[in-house]
Amino acid sequence: MPNELAALPQFPWYLYLTLLSVTLGACFGSFLNVCIYRIPKEIPTGKPSRSFCPHCDKTIPWFYNIPLLSYIILGGKCKFCEKKISLRYFLVECLTTILFLLVWLKFDPSGTARVLGLDPVGNIYVIPVYMLMTFGLILGTFVDIEHLILPDRVTLGGIAAGLICSALVPALHGADTILESLKSAAIGGALGWFSLWGVAIFGKMIFKKDAMGFGDVKLLGAIGTFLGWEAVLFNIFVSSLLGAIVGISFVKAGKKEMGSQIPFGPFIALAAILWILWGPTWWQAYMDLMPAPIDSSVIEMMNYK
Repeated sequence: MPNELAALPQFPWYLYLTLLSVTLGACFGSFLNVCIYRIPKEIPTGKPSRSFCPHCDKTIPWFYNIPLLSYIILGGKCKFCEKKISLRYFLVECLTTILFLLVWLKFDPSGTARVLGLDPVGNIYVIPVYMLMTFGLILGTFVDIEHLILPDRVTLGGIAAGLICSALVPALHGADTILESLKSAAIGGALGWFSLWGVAIFGKMIFKKDAMGFGDVKLLGAIGTFLGWEAVLFNIFVSSLLGAIVGISFVKAGKKEMGSQIPFGPFIALAAILWILWGPTWWQAYMDLMPAPIDSSVIEMMNYK
């Protein structure tokens, strides 16, 4: 690791990399909007290379396509046809910017507690991997919300990317060697895949219809490949809890009926984001609450007569 980075947090390196993270978040958020719009419609994300208005198809010049700022300056309207542009474009850019910043703020070589209680990361190469994963999770979330599908390039592509990143950055799994890291990735991916696959199979047998989309199965497999088996167990519990709360709330508010289809991918993605930011700390706090195993000498004393 460069000496300048080893001294973080310090100025000017820390400030520079913080601003870089914000800038990358805004730019990747803008590109995410392109992907969210084009991928379900099977429009190549690279052609046309320039963004265009979804209403009038006019190509948007770069000075009208500055992340975050252009939406505010233009009042959320197209400069040419003056029709409203979905607020989702601005929200995706904001969300990506904030999450990229939070992921960067996790970095601390000393391993001390970070701002907002973020779980510290001592290896700087883990940070871009988390950003890549965050990008994919946001993409999957908004496509699932709008189209009730999870693209294979997010799920199956995520599994492939998880294996590659695990080989390149063993610290992603807290491992010292590539073999150990890949083993952890394989166990996490298998647990994520087969745990939800079992739910999908038994759910269909019981309810006589699809209880869960296969995209959700592949998504949790990808998450396990990146983050390991502990993250999978955390994700199953948290995403199920969040899904139940939101589902019941929608039914109570009259917006959904019992049995209505609600995309589960966003809850899986949210649980994965929570794990990236705070999960290992919460996991360790939970494990600390577990009763310690009884020492064999204590058992012998209890059995002594």
